[in-house]
Amino acid sequence: MRFLIIQQKMVGDVLASTILCEHLKIHFPDCEIHYVINESTAAVAEENPFIDKIILFKNEYRKSKLAFFKFLKSLKKQNYYATIDVYCKLESNLISYFSNAELKISYKKWYSKFIYTHLFSYSNNPNTTLGHAIENRLVLLSPLIPELEQPDLAPKIYLSKAEKDQAKQLLANHQIDTSKPIVMVGLLGSQPSKTYPLAYLAKTLDFISEQYQVTFLLNYLPHQSESLAEFLGHCSPKTRNSIKEEVFCPSLRSFIALLDQCDGYVGNEGGSTNMAKALGIPNFSIFSPWISKTAWLTFNHVQKNQAVHLADFAPEILEMPKKERKADAEALYQQFKPKMFLKQLDRFVQNEVITDQ
Repeated sequence: MRFLIIQQKMVGDVLASTILCEHLKIHFPDCEIHYVINESTAAVAEENPFIDKIILFKNEYRKSKLAFFKFLKSLKKQNYYATIDVYCKLESNLISYFSNAELKISYKKWYSKFIYTHLFSYSNNPNTTLGHAIENRLVLLSPLIPELEQPDLAPKIYLSKAEKDQAKQLLANHQIDTSKPIVMVGLLGSQPSKTYPLAYLAKTLDFISEQYQVTFLLNYLPHQSESLAEFLGHCSPKTRNSIKEEVFCPSLRSFIALLDQCDGYVGNEGGSTNMAKALGIPNFSIFSPWISKTAWLTFNHVQKNQAVHLADFAPEILEMPKKERKADAEALYQQFKPKMFLKQLDRFVQNEVITDQ
């Protein structure tokens, strides 16, 4: 029995959908699972023992109709029993159609009824502990698995021993004192409307460095050097001395291995947050005012997964439509001052990151 799972989106989405692969393997041990994802997100799915084949959706498929058509034709030969389309956009609709699977499962949209055999609405369960992002994926398994054996499974990232050893060596090469806790800082979000003001993030780290002896590593890309310089300019001398910005990873996979060596994550909510969770790294995420906390604060029953949102302190902002919150993200962020959550942050660092200070 062969399954095709389609998740063409960002790193956090691709990572979240790996739990579908694990659940299918638990209930159908002899099945074969193929996973369609964007090229840029492959790092979070590599080495996953529940995925038999990663199928990369290449950028050229969007540029060339001929290349895309050849890709679609190649799927016809795979004899899939079921296709689970988590993305449910035009590209994945066509992939689902050409898969020729007996069962085609996705979400209810005005255009999806023409392709899929089973369609589901998005969950809005206000009391979720798994998070809507997880619940909305698990419902897609119901035509195949009436009751999950392990409903609380969390996404995981798998690293080889060699990758872990290389990360340890990177720390050693930069003379990082591993006897002190190492905190990875999510410096920037995927876009400005998902990025906590750099001056505020600097104050957040200042608070930690004043209380505890830690080493800060920064998650950033080379083209973001101007933002890095601005951020460092806002940091206190003590914090600045605790930051090792020269420790840089050239690939997403090597960054994941470095993150695995950290004792905690603090910073913008996004892909790095989800990677930290998948590695079991305690994380404290700062949500953008327009992003749904109930969707992406996944597995919030686990104490080491914590997050703050402006709505925690000013719930009236949720009365604003999402599009309006996104348009006003910069102004809303200015209201979200670090002093609002420093007590919660202090408990998090004390209880989840610091073990011997």
